Amino acid sequence: MFFLKLSLLSLLIAAPGLVTSTENVITCDGNVQRLNCDIGLISVQSAVYGRTDGSVCSAGLPPSQIQNTSCILNIPLIFERCDGKIACEFKTDTIGSPDPCVGTYKYYNTTYNCIQARTSVTCEGSLSTLDCGSDVIQIISANYGRTDGAICSNGQPSSLTENTDCYDNDTLTSVIAGCNETSSCILEASNDIFTDPCVGTYKYLAVSYFCEPTQTSVTCEGSTAVLTCEVGLLKIHSANYGRTDSTTCSSDRPLDQITKTDCFAATSLSEVATRCNDGSNCTVPATNTVFTDPCVGTYKYLSIVYSCVVNDFLSLFLFDLSTEGDTNR
Repeated sequence: MFFLKLSLLSLLIAAPGLVTSTENVITCDGNVQRLNCDIGLISVQSAVYGRTDGSVCSAGLPPSQIQNTSCILNIPLIFERCDGKIACEFKTDTIGSPDPCVGTYKYYNTTYNCIQARTSVTCEGSLSTLDCGSDVIQIISANYGRTDGAICSNGQPSSLTENTDCYDNDTLTSVIAGCNETSSCILEASNDIFTDPCVGTYKYLAVSYFCEPTQTSVTCEGSTAVLTCEVGLLKIHSANYGRTDSTTCSSDRPLDQITKTDCFAATSLSEVATRCNDGSNCTVPATNTVFTDPCVGTYKYLSIVYSCVVNDFLSLFLFDLSTEGDTNR
């Protein structure tokens, strides 16, 4: 199941132009592992603890401590702590990983991508707006808590900012529900919204996201719309079978067939969404048979605004990941 989740996350970073680099870090147990993106934000692809190679981290060790190369444990906590950050570091012997092979000297092996993304930080008690213009929001990571002593600290006593190990595991699910697939959304950094993960600490809401470009398909009456996603799955944002201007699909049409520009089929969005949402491709005939005729005598067209979503899986992925992380702690 874990590797299925990894393959779904890989779909996210397969979007053209999103990945700036791919990095791998191997850290011998007991040392500090650091992940860093010169350009973009961290998106962890795999994070494992154990030993799969006899030569890695083997200097000065007896054969009995390096001969087991079938030792591997997935570490969801690294995803949780590092995704969406520019840099992330931790001392490996302090994150509480269970021992997958007692008597074997182990190491942490983490592979991550640096992805182009935006960040938003909102101090507790404030509101902020994510805005993608004509595109739609795709959330990568979100946490309401505190992981840095300097952020949102101005004028605050040190006792309210010294806890930098504060995470609310439900933040991502909540932010995705409110923002994904919208062009803009308002976020409030408040205990009333997210619950309080660390009483007595002044918190902030940190969100990383990118703007997924939307595409528009226009199909004249009598023809068939064909929507295809090379990467990701279809998500329909709006649709109308009718006419809202006099120039689209107007070639060789008499004036009386294109003058009515307030023509809307009530079932347009639901019909297209049913046929297309969550598929890699779909076809929709632009006909009265499919949508009924919203304006008899007017030559119509089907207009669809959609995107190819590559991280609809992310909410389930990271929700399950955080649940596994709770089990491993």
